Amino acid sequence: MTNDKGQTTMLPSSSYNFPGEQILHIPLSDRWLIYQRLQDLMIDCSCLADGSLRVQVNNRREALLIRSTVMQFLASRQELVDWLERCWPDSAEL
Repeated sequence: MTNDKGQTTMLPSSSYNFPGEQILHIPLSDRWLIYQRLQDLMIDCSCLADGSLRVQVNNRREALLIRSTVMQFLASRQELVDWLERCWPDSAEL
């Protein structure tokens, strides 16, 4: 998912209305790999004829797994580093 500047963007968490079906517009070059990973995670999904990816989001855990999977494929290295730094605070703070 890219914005008008060609940068990867993620769906805001508020766009997930679960339980329910979500349609993700994923670049075709990444769609099959994301689909396979979601299948490995036992998340109901399918590739649609228009090139989009349909996912069934039943709870917050699945929403997080879907977001994480999409990020692995579409986020830039810096976005992934920033995300990890937000998730794992410096051990000195603990």
